Amino acid sequence: METKKYMTIDGIPVEINGEKNILEVIRKAGISLPTFCYYSELSIYGACRMCMVENKRGSLDAACSTPPKEGMEIWTNTERLRKYRKMILELLLADHCRDCTTCGNSGKCRLQELAMRFNIEDVRFPNGAKTPRRDESSLCITRDHNRCILCGDCVRMCNEIQQVGAIDFARRGAKMTISTVFDIPISESCCVGCGQCAAVCPTGAIMVKNDCDKVWKALDEKDTRVSVQIAPAVRVALGKELGIGDGENAMGRIVAALRRMGFNEVFDTSTGADLTVLEESAEFIARLGEGEHRMPLFTSCCPAWVSYAEKNEPEVVENLSTCRSPMQMFASVIKEHHQHSSRKHVHVAVMPCTAKKGEAAREEFRGAGGPNVDYVITTQELIQMIKESGLVFSELEPEAVDMPFGTMSGAGVIFGVTGGVAEAVLRRIISNKSPAALQSIAFRGVRGSEGIKEAAVKYGEREIKIAVVSGLGNAREIIRRIKDGERYDFVEVMACPGGCVCGAGQPFVLREGRESRAHGLYSADRMSSIKRSEENPLMLSLYSGVLKGRVHDLLHVRYSAEREA
Repeated sequence: METKKYMTIDGIPVEINGEKNILEVIRKAGISLPTFCYYSELSIYGACRMCMVENKRGSLDAACSTPPKEGMEIWTNTERLRKYRKMILELLLADHCRDCTTCGNSGKCRLQELAMRFNIEDVRFPNGAKTPRRDESSLCITRDHNRCILCGDCVRMCNEIQQVGAIDFARRGAKMTISTVFDIPISESCCVGCGQCAAVCPTGAIMVKNDCDKVWKALDEKDTRVSVQIAPAVRVALGKELGIGDGENAMGRIVAALRRMGFNEVFDTSTGADLTVLEESAEFIARLGEGEHRMPLFTSCCPAWVSYAEKNEPEVVENLSTCRSPMQMFASVIKEHHQHSSRKHVHVAVMPCTAKKGEAAREEFRGAGGPNVDYVITTQELIQMIKESGLVFSELEPEAVDMPFGTMSGAGVIFGVTGGVAEAVLRRIISNKSPAALQSIAFRGVRGSEGIKEAAVKYGEREIKIAVVSGLGNAREIIRRIKDGERYDFVEVMACPGGCVCGAGQPFVLREGRESRAHGLYSADRMSSIKRSEENPLMLSLYSGVLKGRVHDLLHVRYSAEREA
C-alpha cells in the first residue's frame, strides 16, 4: 500500500497527490497565491515572481517552478513576502500607463486586481510610461505596448499552444518588449487572428478589437433594419459576468436583451450550422467516391484555421471543405431574404471568435451591396453592450428567435464545442437513425476536451477514420501524421483549445470552465426535439426557396494558399 506524502503550508499539513509544483498544492489548500505568468496549460516561465514563498531556512522559492517534496515546510503570507509582492506591483505600476478608467480591460485586469488586493494606494517611483504605442492594424485584436508587463503569457500561447509564432520577446534589459518580427504591424505578420494571446493577457496589452460603437450607430439609424445572428457557443459563456451560472444556456435571455437594445430580427446561427452539415456531408460523401487522393476533407468553419492553412500549409488548402462557415451561410440567406427591402439592412453576428471579424471582411464574402456580415461583435462586446444598456440580464424573461428562420437542430447547436461538427456530420451520414445510434456516436471518441481525438465508424462497407483537433499546434501535428502516411478521411479543426466555447472573444476560463460550457451545449442538444440537420423542416423550404439554383453561389467558397510552401 502506497504511503501518503505531505508537506506543510502555513503550519497546516497538505497531502501531495501528483501536483507538478507547490503552487498547485497551495491552491488545493484553499490559498489564492498571486501570479501573472502562470497558466497550468503553458510552460513554466517564472518571470513575475509574485508566487514566491518562504521556506523554513528563510530563503524564497518560486512556487510555480518548485516541485513539492515530502516534509517540505513553506509560508505564503509572511511580512517579508507581503513587502516583496508590494514592491513588485509598485515597480510594474511605475512603468505602466495609469489610464485604468478608460482601459477596456478595467475591472478584469489582473494588475488592477492585485494592486487593490495588496492595498497599493501610492507608487513611490516616478511613472516611466511613455506615449501609448498602439497597433490597431489587425481587424481582430489591438495591442498597446505601454500596458504590457512582460509576463510572456501571449508569447507562450502563440508559440507553444498555437505554434503560429507571430510574436516573441525582442531586445534586452529595460528595452525588452513583445514584438512581431522586425516590429512590423501585427496585420502584416503571420498572425491568424485567433486571439488566444488576448485571452491569456492579464492586463490590457492585447485586447479584442471593439466594434460596439459601429453597431450602436446602426441601431440608432431610424431608417435601418438591423438583424443579428448568435453563434451556438455564445449562449453558454455570458453567465459568469451577467449574474447567472457559467455554462448555463442563456439563449432566451440573449434574444430578449438584443430586442430591448433595438435589434429588429434575432436569429440563431445554429440554423446556418444545419445548412453547413447538409452541404459538408454531401461534399464528404462525394469525396469518398473519388478515392484516396481526395482525402482527407478538412473542415472550414474556423476562420483562424483557414488563415493558418493558407499561410503555413498550402498543400492542405485544396482539401479544405468548400462550405462556407455557418455564419457566412446564414448571412448569405438573410441578405438574400432582405435584398428587395426598401429599408437599409445591416446584419450583425455575435460570435465567440475574434477571427470572425477578419472573415467578415474577406472579399469572398461580399455581395453586390457590401459584406454579408456588416459587423461582428464577440461575446465580450455583447456583455459590454448589455451592461451599457442598463439591462439586468438575470431578470430578463427568455424569448424565442424570429421566424422565418427560427428552427434549428441539436446538431447545429453542438457546433460550438470541439467534436461538434464531426458528430453532426456523422449523424447525417450514418444509416441507423435510432436514439441508440445517436448515443453510440457521442461515445465514439468525438466528445471530450482533448486536443486530438480519433474515431472510426462504418459507412457501408468502408471504415471512416476521423480526427478531431482543437488548437493550431495540434492541427500541425495531425498534418505531420498525414504527411508521414497516416490515413484520415475527415478532419475537424478548431483553432481555439476546446473549440468555440473557449474562443478568444469569450470571457476567459480554464479547463473546468470549458467542460461546463460544453456540457451546456450538449444539454441544449438533448432538449432539442430535432436531433439531425436533415430533420429540420426549414431546410426543405430554404432549398426550394431562396437557395433554389443558387446553392453554390450562396453556400460555397474556394480558398487559396497565400504563399508557396
